[in-house]
Amino acid sequence: DVQLVESGGDSGQAGGSLRLSCAASGSTQSSYCMAWFRQSPGKEREGVARINSDGNIRYADSVKGRFTISKDNAKDTLYLQMDSLKPEDTAMYFCAANTQTVCVPPLSVPDFNYWGQGTQVTVS
Repeated sequence: DVQLVESGGDSGQAGGSLRLSCAASGSTQSSYCMAWFRQSPGKEREGVARINSDGNIRYADSVKGRFTISKDNAKDTLYLQMDSLKPEDTAMYFCAANTQTVCVPPLSVPDFNYWGQGTQVTVS
């Protein structure tokens, strides 16, 4: 099993930056792909960014050029650096792990078998 704990969510101003962290524990070496998703009230959960175990990275068009996903394997921690924040980035952000296969587009909720509890980001 893999346990995921997000942190770093906060309230911020448009144009500002935040960095989210996701601490992984358990059988982390079995994760082929890790990702960030987000969900706003009344909307479906959407993929933001993902990183495969081979380092391949993909971003949603809505965050491309503003967000950066990275992973520190020594610390078993996934990060999401969010710059040039917009009010539409307001959402609960979730970390997810896929221990079954590498991720291929599109970034899809059913592909991930482990999830964190989420961390709230509010941009005004």
